[in-house]
Amino acid sequence: MTIYLDCNATTPMEFKVREAVLKYITTEFGNAGSRTHEFGARAKKAVQNARDQIAEMLAAKREEVIFTSGATESNNLAILGLRDYNKKHIISTQIEHKAVLEPLIEMEKLGFEVTLVPPNKAGWVEPDAINEAIREETLLVSVMHVNNETGVIQPIADIATLLAEHEAFFHVDAAQGFGKEISTLRNPRIDMISASAHKIYGPKGIGALIVRRRGYQKVPLKPLMYGGGQERKLRPGTLAVPLIVGFGVAAALALKHSEERANFCRVYRDKLLKALAVFNPVIHGDLERCLPHVINFSIAGVDSEAAMLALKGIVAISNGSACTSSSYTPSHVLKAMGLADENIQGALRMSWCHLTEAVDWDEVVERLNRLR
Repeated sequence: MTIYLDCNATTPMEFKVREAVLKYITTEFGNAGSRTHEFGARAKKAVQNARDQIAEMLAAKREEVIFTSGATESNNLAILGLRDYNKKHIISTQIEHKAVLEPLIEMEKLGFEVTLVPPNKAGWVEPDAINEAIREETLLVSVMHVNNETGVIQPIADIATLLAEHEAFFHVDAAQGFGKEISTLRNPRIDMISASAHKIYGPKGIGALIVRRRGYQKVPLKPLMYGGGQERKLRPGTLAVPLIVGFGVAAALALKHSEERANFCRVYRDKLLKALAVFNPVIHGDLERCLPHVINFSIAGVDSEAAMLALKGIVAISNGSACTSSSYTPSHVLKAMGLADENIQGALRMSWCHLTEAVDWDEVVERLNRLR
């Protein structure tokens, strides 16, 4: 049996989440926009309950939760939604997900100037580098919460402090950290937060953009689509009630069980590192700053494609982001960190969760040994 070790790409669904989704697919199938009967009223109530569950995770308000199809759409809305603003400078980082980098390219086409700050060799962006890039005309600072390839947590709280006296909007792509590293995202200086349900044991196809008010100031986002007044006129279309309910349940479970899940993952990582020690692997990213459920590493003389093929049937792993894995291009994240070419070519990512089964690490080591 193959053990799934690619939880940074997507996670298995929690049983309670699955039950909730099925209920709102089969029996409670009402449209939350239907106001003339009890089916619609119950659907609307379920959606509002999910908003509350997600908002509680972030110490936000119900009305600040805007449902989208996932973090990719949320990132697009947070960035491209500012396309008509008069300030024209944006700061981000070289290690962002393509769901941030590609909208930034589109903003450049619209006349915006984008500054991409490089990471240090440990995989995180120095707050001072963000501070040096800030200008009076800076409109937006967009920095990911946790890197999807290395698992390295970025200094979001420090950046929020730097922005305390600046008017720039602060956006955080929290696809990898939402529901796992909780306290940071509760910082009220973060104006916008992107999240996806399928990264926290919920269904695919649903996410959210949390848009906080800063005092009386509202982020002046413009919609990307038109055709209805749903989601405060920022994201039109019939709400996917079953997926939204599943997202809410997943968020509530993550908040309740975050510490025990993290402890499970730390123990799992310790066993993995002990097994890999025979290879003296190069770890990509500071483990002291990584979430406990992921490790990115390379082994001297072992190519990542060959390793994934050799481990087929034992473990399912990746060599980078799921969104770019079909392109076989070198990781822009690891390149930005200044890794040697052989380490980039050999980079493997293993990511697990509290639902992950035990692996026969002796067999993994044996198969990797054959490649050296």
